[in-house]
Amino acid sequence: MRITAILTIVFFSLLSHSSFAEITSQEIHYQADGIKLKGFLAFDNNQKEPRPGVIVVHEWWGHNDYARKRARMLAELGYVAFALDMYGDGKQANHPKQASAFSAAIKKDLATAEKRFIAAYDILSQQKQTDKTQIAAIGYCFGGGIVLAMARRGVDLQGVVSFHGSPNVGAPAQKGKIKANLLVLNGGADSFVKAEQKEAFKMEMDAVGAVYEWIDYDNAKHAFTNPDANTFGKKFNIPLAYNATADGMSWIKMQDFFNEIFH
Repeated sequence: MRITAILTIVFFSLLSHSSFAEITSQEIHYQADGIKLKGFLAFDNNQKEPRPGVIVVHEWWGHNDYARKRARMLAELGYVAFALDMYGDGKQANHPKQASAFSAAIKKDLATAEKRFIAAYDILSQQKQTDKTQIAAIGYCFGGGIVLAMARRGVDLQGVVSFHGSPNVGAPAQKGKIKANLLVLNGGADSFVKAEQKEAFKMEMDAVGAVYEWIDYDNAKHAFTNPDANTFGKKFNIPLAYNATADGMSWIKMQDFFNEIFH
Protein backbone atom coordinates (compact mmCIF):
# COMPACT_ATOMS: atom_id res chain seq x y z
CA MET A 1 0.00 0.00 0.00
CA ARG A 2 2.84 2.39 0.87
CA ILE A 3 4.54 1.76 -2.50
CA THR A 4 1.26 2.38 -4.31
CA ALA A 5 0.75 5.66 -2.46
CA ILE A 6 4.28 6.83 -3.24
CA LEU A 7 3.98 5.96 -6.92
CA THR A 8 0.64 7.73 -7.13
CA ILE A 9 2.11 10.87 -5.56
CA VAL A 10 5.08 10.77 -7.95
CA PHE A 11 2.78 10.23 -10.95
CA PHE A 12 0.60 13.21 -10.21
CA SER A 13 3.50 15.41 -9.10
CA LEU A 14 4.90 14.98 -12.59
CA LEU A 15 1.70 16.53 -13.88
CA SER A 16 1.78 19.44 -11.44
CA HIS A 17 3.69 21.67 -13.85
CA SER A 18 0.45 21.80 -15.90
CA SER A 19 -0.44 24.85 -13.80
CA PHE A 20 2.23 26.69 -15.81
CA ALA A 21 0.83 25.48 -19.11
CA GLU A 22 -1.80 27.10 -21.26
CA ILE A 23 -3.42 24.08 -22.87
CA THR A 24 -5.21 24.89 -26.10
CA SER A 25 -7.45 22.25 -27.62
CA GLN A 26 -9.77 22.01 -30.57
CA GLU A 27 -11.82 19.49 -32.48
CA ILE A 28 -10.63 19.04 -36.04
CA HIS A 29 -12.77 17.60 -38.82
CA TYR A 30 -10.80 15.83 -41.52
CA GLN A 31 -11.19 13.04 -44.06
CA ALA A 32 -9.55 9.83 -45.23
CA ASP A 33 -10.62 8.11 -48.43
CA GLY A 34 -13.90 10.04 -48.40
CA ILE A 35 -14.78 9.13 -44.79
CA LYS A 36 -15.44 12.01 -42.39
CA LEU A 37 -13.36 11.86 -39.20
CA LYS A 38 -13.35 13.84 -35.95
CA GLY A 39 -10.03 14.39 -34.22
CA PHE A 40 -8.88 16.33 -31.17
CA LEU A 41 -5.74 18.48 -31.04
CA ALA A 42 -4.09 19.66 -27.81
CA PHE A 43 -0.91 21.63 -27.13
CA ASP A 44 0.64 24.08 -24.66
CA ASN A 45 0.24 27.55 -26.14
CA ASN A 46 2.98 28.92 -23.86
CA GLN A 47 5.58 26.94 -25.76
CA LYS A 48 6.56 28.79 -28.91
CA GLU A 49 9.13 26.45 -30.45
CA PRO A 50 8.06 23.41 -32.51
CA ARG A 51 8.04 20.24 -30.43
CA PRO A 52 7.41 16.53 -30.98
CA GLY A 53 3.95 15.34 -31.92
CA VAL A 54 2.13 12.30 -30.55
CA ILE A 55 -0.85 10.55 -32.13
CA VAL A 56 -3.31 8.97 -29.68
CA VAL A 57 -5.35 5.94 -30.82
CA HIS A 58 -8.45 5.22 -28.78
CA GLU A 59 -9.71 2.03 -27.12
CA TRP A 60 -12.27 -0.19 -28.85
CA TRP A 61 -15.01 2.08 -27.46
CA GLY A 62 -14.07 4.72 -30.05
CA HIS A 63 -12.85 8.32 -29.93
CA ASN A 64 -14.16 9.40 -26.52
CA ASP A 65 -13.30 11.60 -23.56
CA TYR A 66 -10.65 9.17 -22.33
CA ALA A 67 -8.62 9.51 -25.53
CA ARG A 68 -8.98 13.29 -25.32
CA LYS A 69 -7.87 13.27 -21.69
CA ARG A 70 -4.67 11.48 -22.66
CA ALA A 71 -4.10 14.02 -25.45
CA ARG A 72 -4.39 16.83 -22.90
CA MET A 73 -1.99 15.04 -20.56
CA LEU A 74 0.53 14.77 -23.37
CA ALA A 75 0.09 18.49 -24.08
CA GLU A 76 0.83 19.19 -20.41
CA LEU A 77 4.12 17.32 -20.89
CA GLY A 78 5.00 19.66 -23.75
CA TYR A 79 3.98 17.54 -26.74
CA VAL A 80 1.53 18.36 -29.50
CA ALA A 81 -1.07 15.60 -29.29
CA PHE A 82 -3.73 14.52 -31.74
CA ALA A 83 -6.37 11.98 -30.73
CA LEU A 84 -7.53 10.45 -33.98
CA ASP A 85 -10.81 8.88 -35.03
CA MET A 86 -10.37 5.34 -36.35
CA TYR A 87 -14.07 4.49 -36.77
CA GLY A 88 -15.29 7.58 -38.63
CA ASP A 89 -17.58 10.47 -37.72
CA GLY A 90 -16.60 10.19 -34.07
CA LYS A 91 -18.54 6.92 -33.78
CA GLN A 92 -18.53 5.31 -30.32
CA ALA A 93 -19.69 1.96 -28.98
CA ASN A 94 -21.78 1.57 -25.83
CA HIS A 95 -21.61 -2.23 -25.53
CA PRO A 96 -18.73 -4.74 -25.90
CA LYS A 97 -20.48 -6.50 -28.78
CA GLN A 98 -20.69 -3.24 -30.69
CA ALA A 99 -17.12 -2.29 -29.78
CA SER A 100 -15.92 -5.72 -30.88
CA ALA A 101 -17.67 -5.35 -34.24
CA PHE A 102 -16.23 -1.85 -34.80
CA SER A 103 -12.69 -2.85 -33.88
CA ALA A 104 -12.78 -6.16 -35.76
CA ALA A 105 -13.80 -4.40 -38.97
CA ILE A 106 -10.76 -2.13 -38.74
CA LYS A 107 -8.32 -4.89 -37.82
CA LYS A 108 -9.50 -6.92 -40.82
CA ASP A 109 -8.87 -3.98 -43.14
CA LEU A 110 -5.53 -2.52 -42.11
CA ALA A 111 -5.14 -0.77 -45.45
CA THR A 112 -8.10 1.42 -44.47
CA ALA A 113 -6.72 1.76 -40.94
CA GLU A 114 -3.43 2.98 -42.38
CA LYS A 115 -5.19 5.59 -44.54
CA ARG A 116 -6.98 6.93 -41.47
CA PHE A 117 -3.81 6.85 -39.42
CA ILE A 118 -1.83 8.68 -42.12
CA ALA A 119 -4.59 11.29 -42.40
CA ALA A 120 -4.17 11.97 -38.67
CA TYR A 121 -0.38 11.94 -39.06
CA ASP A 122 -0.67 14.60 -41.76
CA ILE A 123 -2.97 16.77 -39.65
CA LEU A 124 -0.55 16.62 -36.73
CA SER A 125 2.59 17.25 -38.78
CA GLN A 126 0.99 20.26 -40.50
CA GLN A 127 0.45 22.12 -37.22
CA LYS A 128 2.89 25.00 -36.78
CA GLN A 129 3.49 23.84 -33.20
CA THR A 130 4.71 20.41 -34.36
CA ASP A 131 8.25 19.37 -35.18
CA LYS A 132 7.29 17.20 -38.15
CA THR A 133 10.58 15.29 -37.96
CA GLN A 134 9.61 13.89 -34.55
CA ILE A 135 6.29 12.03 -34.50
CA ALA A 136 5.30 9.11 -32.26
CA ALA A 137 2.06 7.31 -31.47
CA ILE A 138 0.46 5.76 -28.42
CA GLY A 139 -2.58 3.53 -28.23
CA TYR A 140 -4.83 1.93 -25.67
CA CYS A 141 -6.26 -1.62 -25.95
CA PHE A 142 -7.48 -1.71 -29.58
CA GLY A 143 -5.38 1.40 -30.16
CA GLY A 144 -2.29 -0.31 -28.82
CA GLY A 145 -2.69 -3.03 -31.42
CA ILE A 146 -3.21 -0.42 -34.12
CA VAL A 147 -0.03 1.55 -33.35
CA LEU A 148 2.00 -1.68 -33.38
CA ALA A 149 0.38 -2.62 -36.69
CA MET A 150 1.26 0.79 -38.15
CA ALA A 151 4.87 0.27 -37.08
CA ARG A 152 4.86 -3.17 -38.76
CA ARG A 153 3.57 -1.53 -41.94
CA GLY A 154 6.52 0.85 -41.97
CA VAL A 155 4.85 4.14 -41.05
CA ASP A 156 7.54 6.76 -40.43
CA LEU A 157 7.35 7.09 -36.65
CA GLN A 158 10.12 7.60 -34.10
CA GLY A 159 8.34 5.37 -31.63
CA VAL A 160 5.09 3.73 -30.61
CA VAL A 161 3.76 2.87 -27.17
CA SER A 162 1.09 0.22 -26.66
CA PHE A 163 -0.84 0.33 -23.38
CA HIS A 164 -2.58 -3.02 -22.71
CA GLY A 165 -2.88 -3.53 -26.45
CA SER A 166 -3.20 -6.53 -28.74
CA PRO A 167 0.39 -7.42 -29.70
CA ASN A 168 -0.22 -9.40 -32.91
CA VAL A 169 -2.55 -7.33 -35.10
CA GLY A 170 -1.92 -7.77 -38.81
CA ALA A 171 0.69 -9.70 -40.76
CA PRO A 172 4.14 -10.23 -39.22
CA ALA A 173 6.70 -7.55 -39.97
CA GLN A 174 9.24 -7.88 -42.74
CA LYS A 175 12.91 -7.43 -41.95
CA GLY A 176 13.90 -3.76 -42.14
CA LYS A 177 10.29 -2.56 -42.38
CA ILE A 178 9.87 -1.24 -38.83
CA LYS A 179 11.27 2.27 -38.46
CA ALA A 180 9.93 2.95 -34.95
CA ASN A 181 11.22 1.92 -31.55
CA LEU A 182 8.51 -0.08 -29.77
CA LEU A 183 7.39 -0.04 -26.14
CA VAL A 184 4.74 -2.55 -25.05
CA LEU A 185 3.22 -1.94 -21.62
CA ASN A 186 1.17 -4.97 -20.68
CA GLY A 187 -0.85 -6.13 -17.71
CA GLY A 188 0.73 -9.20 -16.15
CA ALA A 189 -2.77 -10.46 -15.28
CA ASP A 190 -4.36 -9.46 -18.61
CA SER A 191 -6.38 -12.49 -19.71
CA PHE A 192 -6.81 -11.01 -23.19
CA VAL A 193 -3.07 -11.34 -23.92
CA LYS A 194 -2.00 -14.96 -23.80
CA ALA A 195 1.53 -16.14 -23.04
CA GLU A 196 1.87 -17.55 -26.55
CA GLN A 197 0.94 -14.16 -28.04
CA LYS A 198 3.63 -12.49 -25.97
CA GLU A 199 6.25 -15.01 -27.06
CA ALA A 200 5.17 -14.81 -30.70
CA PHE A 201 5.55 -11.03 -30.61
CA LYS A 202 9.04 -11.24 -29.12
CA MET A 203 10.13 -13.88 -31.63
CA GLU A 204 8.80 -11.77 -34.49
CA MET A 205 10.56 -8.62 -33.31
CA ASP A 206 13.83 -10.47 -32.71
CA ALA A 207 13.62 -12.03 -36.18
CA VAL A 208 13.27 -8.67 -37.94
CA GLY A 209 15.77 -6.81 -35.74
CA ALA A 210 13.24 -4.40 -34.23
CA VAL A 211 14.16 -2.24 -31.25
CA TYR A 212 11.55 -3.03 -28.60
CA GLU A 213 10.85 -3.44 -24.91
CA TRP A 214 8.05 -5.44 -23.34
CA ILE A 215 7.04 -4.73 -19.74
CA ASP A 216 4.52 -6.70 -17.68
CA TYR A 217 2.96 -5.01 -14.64
CA ASP A 218 2.24 -7.49 -11.87
CA ASN A 219 -1.44 -8.02 -11.02
CA ALA A 220 -2.58 -5.53 -13.66
CA LYS A 221 -5.57 -6.63 -15.72
CA HIS A 222 -6.79 -5.42 -19.09
CA ALA A 223 -7.48 -1.66 -19.39
CA PHE A 224 -5.35 -0.97 -16.30
CA THR A 225 -4.84 2.71 -17.26
CA ASN A 226 -8.53 3.62 -17.50
CA PRO A 227 -10.28 4.63 -14.25
CA ASP A 228 -13.61 3.61 -15.82
CA ALA A 229 -12.40 0.03 -16.31
CA ASN A 230 -13.88 -1.16 -13.00
CA THR A 231 -17.30 0.18 -13.95
CA PHE A 232 -17.15 -1.34 -17.43
CA GLY A 233 -15.92 -4.65 -16.05
CA LYS A 234 -18.76 -4.98 -13.55
CA LYS A 235 -21.43 -3.72 -15.94
CA PHE A 236 -20.54 -6.13 -18.74
CA ASN A 237 -18.97 -8.94 -16.69
CA ILE A 238 -15.61 -8.80 -18.43
CA PRO A 239 -12.16 -8.94 -16.75
CA LEU A 240 -11.22 -5.26 -16.76
CA ALA A 241 -9.74 -3.36 -13.81
CA TYR A 242 -8.05 -0.04 -13.18
CA ASN A 243 -4.66 -0.28 -11.47
CA ALA A 244 -3.35 3.05 -10.19
CA THR A 245 0.17 1.74 -9.67
CA ALA A 246 0.48 0.30 -13.17
CA ASP A 247 -1.16 3.41 -14.63
CA GLY A 248 1.39 5.69 -12.97
CA MET A 249 4.39 3.49 -13.70
CA SER A 250 3.46 3.03 -17.36
CA TRP A 251 2.96 6.77 -17.90
CA ILE A 252 6.37 7.47 -16.39
CA LYS A 253 7.91 4.74 -18.56
CA MET A 254 6.35 6.34 -21.64
CA GLN A 255 7.95 9.67 -20.71
CA ASP A 256 11.36 8.03 -20.32
CA PHE A 257 10.88 6.37 -23.71
CA PHE A 258 10.03 9.69 -25.38
CA ASN A 259 13.06 11.31 -23.78
CA GLU A 260 15.18 8.61 -25.44
CA ILE A 261 13.69 8.72 -28.95
CA PHE A 262 13.15 12.47 -29.33
CA HIS A 263 16.30 14.55 -29.76
